[in-house]
Amino acid sequence: MTDRKTRPIAEGLPTRPGTSPAPGEDLRGVLPRQGLQGAVDEGWISSGEHYRIPPSSIQPASIDLRLGEHAWALRCSFLPDARSTVEDRIADLALDKISIRDGATLERDRPYLIPLLEELQLPPGVRGKANPKSSTGRLDVFTRVITEGHNRFDEIPPGYHGKLFLEVVPRSFVVKVQRMLSLNQLRLSIGEPRIRDAEIPQIHDKSPLLYADSQAVPGADLVIADGLFLSVDLSGPRKRIVGFRAKKNSLRLDTSKSRHYWWRDFWEPVHPEPGGRIVLEPEIFYLLLSSEKVCVPPAYAAEMMAYDPAAGELRTHYAGFFDPGFGYDPDGQNPGTRAALEVRARDVPFMVEHRQAICKLAFERMLEPPDRLYGQDVGSHYQGQDTMLSKHFERDFSADDESLPRLFATR
Repeated sequence: MTDRKTRPIAEGLPTRPGTSPAPGEDLRGVLPRQGLQGAVDEGWISSGEHYRIPPSSIQPASIDLRLGEHAWALRCSFLPDARSTVEDRIADLALDKISIRDGATLERDRPYLIPLLEELQLPPGVRGKANPKSSTGRLDVFTRVITEGHNRFDEIPPGYHGKLFLEVVPRSFVVKVQRMLSLNQLRLSIGEPRIRDAEIPQIHDKSPLLYADSQAVPGADLVIADGLFLSVDLSGPRKRIVGFRAKKNSLRLDTSKSRHYWWRDFWEPVHPEPGGRIVLEPEIFYLLLSSEKVCVPPAYAAEMMAYDPAAGELRTHYAGFFDPGFGYDPDGQNPGTRAALEVRARDVPFMVEHRQAICKLAFERMLEPPDRLYGQDVGSHYQGQDTMLSKHFERDFSADDESLPRLFATR
């Protein structure tokens, strides 16, 4: 195997003609699917002889990280730093060691620490960032990756060599997890891939990023401030369901099952008040939908960012990666997909109104477009979604009261 300490960063990554940087320009961007496959082949990402990384784990701009064999139930969470190892923290804070080989139940509001199967040996200049998968965020399962010797969650420093650990805290539901399950994703990048605010209107002019109904949002109507803002859809008559509020007394939810659970066992419907608004109860988890439809062109990736805390006690981001091709239709017939918004108010009731901006997207350039896009290319669950519920819930609503409108009507 090539020496990864001296190997040039971009050497060996699959590239297409024209993707090399211009003279004097630094190579920067997010590794696409084919680049991530190259990273696996070169040993930058590995999982040992018994747990080889399957092609299905590699997404257009991220790779799924899988749970290992056991979990530690912790007395409390902790802030990682260089003064102690993760094993030191486990020895100090662990209450029990639990096997999850064949599945185990995680209690609500209890922090767990789970070693991930994947380990990293990144070259200098290659950094990583982790985020919960969309299905994880929609279940209100809080996760964040911890690395050795680094004091920031979900950020993997350039050139990191070592293990990865996942802190998992079920907030609303009691959940069952098991070995090999993927709750979060890793994105690798070179240099600074973030798109500056001044570039967003230019990209939108060439390939629209937001749609209202089937029309691109006029450039003059874009709200941009350290990212592109999205607003919430609370329109419609009083009987329309515009969101869901998590029940605290629900049954156990097996995170490995798809289209298995009836939504009313876990969620209460949310209806708009007159004037198109709702009041969020403190510390209750809500799922809402964006008013705008999002489109991520093949040459870009995106990440949902938290709303500015200075604007109020509102948390609006749990699962943030948007892969290239999200909401993208090359034929232009059905452009854009609504974004699911995971929302929790802190401390006090908080009013949210229709078309109020409550979250934003940060866009990143890809090193090159991925050879497979989000959607049918990789069997994605949420392309063209008009529901905010996760893949675990049955989509047949025929058993519901016929007086209800279509639950997830789009505008």
